Formats: sequence, C-alpha cells, structure tokens
Amino acid sequence: MLIIDCPYCGPRPEPEFTHGGEAHIARPADPSQATDQQWLEFLYLRKNTRGVFAERWRHARGCGRFFNALRDTTTDQFLATYRAGQKPPAVPVGGER
Repeated sequence: MLIIDCPYCGPRPEPEFTHGGEAHIARPADPSQATDQQWLEFLYLRKNTRGVFAERWRHARGCGRFFNALRDTTTDQFLATYRAGQKPPAVPVGGER
C-alpha cells in the first residue's frame, strides 16, 4: 500500500487521501475583470507533466486539510509533501528525470 506523508498528521495510507489536481494555480487577481480566456485557463487548462509534478492533495479521511506534494508521475513515488501556501521544496537528489 502507498503511504503518503501528510505534513499535518504524518505518514498515512493512500485511501485516506483525495487528489486535487495541479498545485499552485493562481485565481485571476480581479475576478470581475477576468476575460473568458482567463477563466478558461484557470478552471480547465492543466499541465500533464511526465516526471516530477507539484500536486494538491487533501487528507479527506484524516485532518481534512489540503497540502501539496511533489510526485514523480512515472513511478508514482512521492518525493516531498508540504503545507498549502508554502513554496515547493527542492527536488531530492535522484528525483529528477
């Protein structure tokens, strides 16, 4: 079973978590002035990176908090987890592809 290290609760089994998509997506600065194209990009357009990728996760069956993770999409290995609002840590040595 895959173990995910919640930055709030510590290591827990994967079924306790839900995936929330790409991390660090910025909402339009002034939503009332955003164009249709800006809303399209914010709501729907996401990267589909092969390799190390920053993702948003939620510890749904634990503390309920959102956090971010660096995960290698080719191996499904979690390289680091960090609290929402923090910058991503440097990719551990050997984690880059």
